[in-house]
Amino acid sequence: MSPVLILLSGIVLLLCLISIAKLNAFISILIATLFIGITNGLSAAQLLSTISKGAGDMLGSVIMVLGLGVVLGSILTETGATKQISYRLLRVFGIKYAKLALAITSFCVGLALFYNAGFIVLIPLVFTVAYQSGLPLVYLAIAMAVPLSVTHGFLPPHPGPVVIAGVFHADVGKTLLYGLMISIPVLWVAAHFFPEWIKKVKSQPPKGIFNEEALQTDDLPPFYASLFIALLPVLLLTISTVGIHILKIEQGLLSDALIFVGDPGMSLLIAVLLGILLLGVKEGKSTAVLMDKAGGAVNAIASIILIIAAGGALKQILVDTGTAEYITQYFKNSSLPPLVLGWLVATALRIAIGSATVAGLTASGIVQPLVASMHVKPELMVLAIGAGSLMCSHVNDTGFWMFKEYIGLSLKDTFKTWTVVESLIGMMGLVGVLVLDLFV
Repeated sequence: MSPVLILLSGIVLLLCLISIAKLNAFISILIATLFIGITNGLSAAQLLSTISKGAGDMLGSVIMVLGLGVVLGSILTETGATKQISYRLLRVFGIKYAKLALAITSFCVGLALFYNAGFIVLIPLVFTVAYQSGLPLVYLAIAMAVPLSVTHGFLPPHPGPVVIAGVFHADVGKTLLYGLMISIPVLWVAAHFFPEWIKKVKSQPPKGIFNEEALQTDDLPPFYASLFIALLPVLLLTISTVGIHILKIEQGLLSDALIFVGDPGMSLLIAVLLGILLLGVKEGKSTAVLMDKAGGAVNAIASIILIIAAGGALKQILVDTGTAEYITQYFKNSSLPPLVLGWLVATALRIAIGSATVAGLTASGIVQPLVASMHVKPELMVLAIGAGSLMCSHVNDTGFWMFKEYIGLSLKDTFKTWTVVESLIGMMGLVGVLVLDLFV
């Protein structure tokens, strides 16, 4: 059997294990990895060595980002920094521009929190604004949810793009700058214009979901300190990239400092430490309590860490069995642009599997060899796959059901709102990548 047929059989097996057998993604990816390795003729020793190497290499590059990102998000939430940012922006923009205020808040929070965690943190604010302003709930909810999705797919130090950047050995700072260039027009269309088309969609949120305590704003940290800590990782990555790649600072103490703060893990560590000082100690909050809450938040990402490890094992299996090289040779003569191919593979996996993380990791392993052999800029491939991994969210995606149940939409209206806007983000992301490819 050819390597491509084995790979396709492995993907089908993966889909069946997740969708039919209802196994979790970690076990399913691991079984599919074993299947691909065994059917390609790897010995037991080779198979175990490859899996260990792939999982270790993958986690080695992102484990600090995952852990520290969750800790930072927990600090922002527990100290009230997220709520402070939200309410200050709402006061500045007013009810007339509440949608814009929610989008900006969500963007800041989304840089530090996973999509699901960010949604849970911000949904009370959406209900509060809808309650105070009388604006349609779904109209405001989309404006809040879109930036969370965009940061999830496009922007380091969010773990998704950092993980895929590690697969392609892409420069994280450049990925961030290119991702920001793409994100601005995507957010403008998906979070600003699209909600205007769905204002008439009716919602019936579950009774009791809105809590009057959401209106309380006592004992919150200062706004500027809150905003500074939320944006600090991105600021540090941007400063590092500008200094190294644009100003060409290559030697000396300043260069070393730029390299240090340009590491996603170190930028998050700096933000966490300053967050503890400025939002915790300075405001009289117990560091022990903050760390206890952060520890609970870290426990919640155990499944994501396992999925990323399994994705690394799958990628390494494709390399060590020669499947990656076979795919490279096959597509060298294809008329399909590599960036479009990466997007299509991620889209197909997203539709089939549901998880954007699993789709992105699996797609990156499949198309990885194209980056070197076809002279594709790795940063753009990261973003192309990120865009594809957001496409066509439907009933096998937890994000779909979270949006439906919290907002109280029918299945039909969830497709009309959530699925459509996710697909809009994915398609605009690809267009942005292709445009950037003409100039960078």
